[in-house]
Amino acid sequence: MQASHDPCSVVSSLTRHLDNDADTLALGRSLAAGLEPGMVVYLQGELGAGKTSLARGILRGLGYLGKVKSPTYTLVELYDLSRLYLYHFDFYRLEDPHGWIDAGFREYFNEQALCLVEWPEKAGDTLPEPDIDVRIEIPAHGRTVQVVARSAAGQRCLSALEI
Repeated sequence: MQASHDPCSVVSSLTRHLDNDADTLALGRSLAAGLEPGMVVYLQGELGAGKTSLARGILRGLGYLGKVKSPTYTLVELYDLSRLYLYHFDFYRLEDPHGWIDAGFREYFNEQALCLVEWPEKAGDTLPEPDIDVRIEIPAHGRTVQVVARSAAGQRCLSALEI
């Protein structure tokens, strides 16, 4: 099934409190079930919020058993999965919003790939719009995660997550 980047007529969201890292990994695994090739997922939150842990959970949910590391210094890590290519971006160190384009990464955002993007705000308005926007906050205890669907594909994913 191909992802649709048409905006939803109604943006919907789901908010969950996660007690620990295991809950973050479990949410990622659950989210993975609804992700499709061609989707873009933004992972937002302060340093240490759990963005990479959520990405690790997504990868585990997609069947990847190897090491998952943060692409903070390389900007991107590629995971070749049986049904898609997953590109995990981390733009924390990006100084110029066009830097990721200059590095040749624009072509990675295509209908055969799933792109997870940490620190999307560092790329300004140069990134494609997300299908799913995940925001992680750190309250006094645990984490609060809001998952927002911003396209038809994102809505399908969020609906599967709510079951």
